[in-house]
Amino acid sequence: MQQEKRYSEMTEHELRQEIAMVQEKARKAEQMGMVNEFAVLERKVQMAKAYLINPDSFKPGEIYELEGDPGQYFKIDYMNGVFAWGYRLKGDGKEEALPISLLKWLK
Repeated sequence: MQQEKRYSEMTEHELRQEIAMVQEKARKAEQMGMVNEFAVLERKVQMAKAYLINPDSFKPGEIYELEGDPGQYFKIDYMNGVFAWGYRLKGDGKEEALPISLLKWLK
């Protein structure tokens, strides 16, 4: 049995193929009403997308809007790979890590 590659080991082309395949699985899960499966697959898509983005373009101390959650903002304390560690503004102040694919630059 072939062992799956980690997203960090995949080429851009492989990542794009993986994203398309997982999005198709998510679409089918949503149609079948499999809410939990859909949520897991959506997270996998966001993780794979994070590896297509340069983490150096995200800076600690900056504020970003959360993708798919208008009006919610996230301030980065530090970066670790493709994860931004920080906290949500207007949140409970707890530190959390988000894949950089969930962050949108403010215009």
